[in-house]
Amino acid sequence: MPSDSVLAARVQAVLDIPLHRFLGMQLREAADPSAGIWFPVDEPTQNQVGLLHGGVIYTLMDVAAFLALLPSLSDEEHAVTHDLTVSLIRPVPAGARVDLTGTVLRRGRSVAFLRAEATVDGEVVAAAQVTKSVVWAG
Repeated sequence: MPSDSVLAARVQAVLDIPLHRFLGMQLREAADPSAGIWFPVDEPTQNQVGLLHGGVIYTLMDVAAFLALLPSLSDEEHAVTHDLTVSLIRPVPAGARVDLTGTVLRRGRSVAFLRAEATVDGEVVAAAQVTKSVVWAG
């Protein structure tokens, strides 16, 4: 488990990524970053027909999974994605709020297996399997 200061710095670093800010990504619960993220389906996140762009959901599913894993990483560990599979289940219209949550399925010494889900009004719109390598942060 990371120290409070390292965990806070890691979460802030995720929030400060310019792409995440551009997409309107927010924490679902400021006091509990592992609770996931949300974003609005506004102009930056839409495709040419006004629906949620699939690439946005891929990107932010990885973020939700990473935030779920963060509490299990020590101060000396970091995690990098080496596999991400996303299933887009249904289209998401402009104006919707998309909530994303991650779950740690299994954390080993050097590999973590995670799941992420995206929902709109409680209905699953996408699901992901994420595999992350746990590496030395130094």
